[in-house]
Amino acid sequence: MSTRTTQHSYTIKETAALIGLPASTLRYYESIGVIAPISRGASSGHRVYGEDDLDQLMWVACLAATGMSVSDMRTYISNGGHGAAKAREQVELLEQQERRLAIEAEQVALRQRYVQLKIGYWNAIDAGDQAHAAALSDEAYALADQLKQTKRNEERR
Repeated sequence: MSTRTTQHSYTIKETAALIGLPASTLRYYESIGVIAPISRGASSGHRVYGEDDLDQLMWVACLAATGMSVSDMRTYISNGGHGAAKAREQVELLEQQERRLAIEAEQVALRQRYVQLKIGYWNAIDAGDQAHAAALSDEAYALADQLKQTKRNEERR
């Protein structure tokens, strides 16, 4: 009895649908070395993706979804094959990305608070409560300044 498993192959269109990235992105990632070159069909010359390619692309898609730069994704994928020898560098890449995401989350929270203040402001205007509207407006201005400052700090990094 054979225990061999059948290896499925996929076209670029099928792969794009399975991974959730456009075909153009798959081609781009291959051309710049984020992913290894994809084998080609003998007769057609078209890309033929296997299960291992899908696994690698799923990792890349997850990294891309975190907003990781293409350069860092390339490094991360390259390091992956080196195991323990590159473990520290992998951790450092991921910690840097975690810090970037924390900053983004802070900025989103500030923008969300700004929108909440503006909703409160317009509700106060609608209700004729000028004093409350003025207080909310002052708070929104202060928050807008804080948003500008966090943006400037991010640009300096």
